[in-house]
Amino acid sequence: MNDNKEPQQNQAISKKFWLKLVLIPVGMFAFAFALVPLYDTFCDITGLNGRTSNTQYQGKLTTDIDNDRVISVDFLATTSPGFPIHFYPLQRKIDIAPGKIYSIKFAVENNTDKLITGQAIPSFAPGIAASHFKKLQCFCFNNQEFKAHQKKEMTVRFFVDSKLDKNVHDITLSYNFFKIKDKQTTSDVGQAASRRMTMK
Repeated sequence: MNDNKEPQQNQAISKKFWLKLVLIPVGMFAFAFALVPLYDTFCDITGLNGRTSNTQYQGKLTTDIDNDRVISVDFLATTSPGFPIHFYPLQRKIDIAPGKIYSIKFAVENNTDKLITGQAIPSFAPGIAASHFKKLQCFCFNNQEFKAHQKKEMTVRFFVDSKLDKNVHDITLSYNFFKIKDKQTTSDVGQAASRRMTMK
């Protein structure tokens, strides 16, 4: 009797073992897949990795202005490989007082004979500045269309929260323009950009 039970028990153990062996990598893959949007959300909220929510600031405009403090803000502009536009800030650097509203412009030239669409993704250095940099107006909020050989200027209107760490004296705001492909969404571009920044 015992001899018959042992093969059955061994067979049951073997089935459980192989079932676990299959389910573990499937679970690991699902977890890793879920980490990307979770990481994106975490970065958007905290400003980790220099990222911030790419949306318009909706809070109060009457902020505390700290005229006794000066922060230098540098502006950088890059384009993704294969995106044939000339993209650059009209001002490379300005000194600001926290809490005060400023406007700067970026210029774009479409060097092709075709209509092209792009999305600008911002990032900051140091990363701690990302959640304190409040954009009131920005071309990065929406996809941008550029007609053949079109030249245009685009505005960023912003202020830096006076609650930013007193040890931060310099901020770099960098925009990377990505080409929007057919059936590609802004979210797709943002996730691709975040993966590139994470890999650096």
